Amino acid sequence: MSFTHLDESGRARMVDVTLKQPTVRSATARGFVRCSPEVVAALRDGTVPKGDVLAVARIAGIQAAKRTPELLPLAHVIGVHGAAVDLAIVDEGVEVEATVRTADRTGVEMEALTAVSVAALAIVDMVKGLDKATSIENVRIVAKTGGKSGDWLRPGEEPTVP
Repeated sequence: MSFTHLDESGRARMVDVTLKQPTVRSATARGFVRCSPEVVAALRDGTVPKGDVLAVARIAGIQAAKRTPELLPLAHVIGVHGAAVDLAIVDEGVEVEATVRTADRTGVEMEALTAVSVAALAIVDMVKGLDKATSIENVRIVAKTGGKSGDWLRPGEEPTVP
């Protein structure tokens, strides 16, 4: 078996994508922040002491997508040409979804996952004073388009609007 991120001596390396042609690609990731009923109520009526939780989380997620290569050592520096973070308050917490788009040589799955993860962390940071048991759950890629492997949708997930 050959590993793409190891050289012939077994040392970590970044995959060389120099010769690949840029193509339009997108990835969508989702996650969930489980909150107590008290936190959900505060989110809904805008009384979280630290301020507008959803606005902060949205900006944190977009910013994180653009900084993914600084966090993941073997991730390529690519152009993040579009990033959207959507949040929905539900009875059990906050649903988080991020879609990232590029026209580059490699995909944006890690950028989408990073956006969801950091948006979720921002929510936890903003509400931890109200409930220290708030938790992040089920961060995953749900769809991708473009690239050599083509389009993919996680079974059981509803399609998203590109």
